Amino acid sequence: MTGATRLPESLAALGTPLFEETLKREVGRLTGEILPLQAALTRGSYASDRVDSVILLSTSESADSVTIKAGLQYAGIIAGCGCADDPTPDNETVEYCEVLIEISKDSAAARISLLPDA
Repeated sequence: MTGATRLPESLAALGTPLFEETLKREVGRLTGEILPLQAALTRGSYASDRVDSVILLSTSESADSVTIKAGLQYAGIIAGCGCADDPTPDNETVEYCEVLIEISKDSAAARISLLPDA
């Protein structure tokens, strides 16, 4: 588990046409302290603290919880000098990872974990 937080708006929208939009908005507001962005880096050295896009991949429900598989697109930063003669002047790259979000139906507490080899 990478982070624990609450997603009450998403839980309240469960089963409605607004669920996907609400989940994307609520997860999009979370920071790198909650999301496993740094651990998921593949090209960059540092993860930005924001998610650029949330992609809902699947949702399942049990009596106690809602489980969501989601893709997160965010910026990775390649550390370097950024000098004019640097052969790699672009210091931002697009990163992607997939996470598992488990929301408790009782408390809206959410556990977010990185899915391996996404």
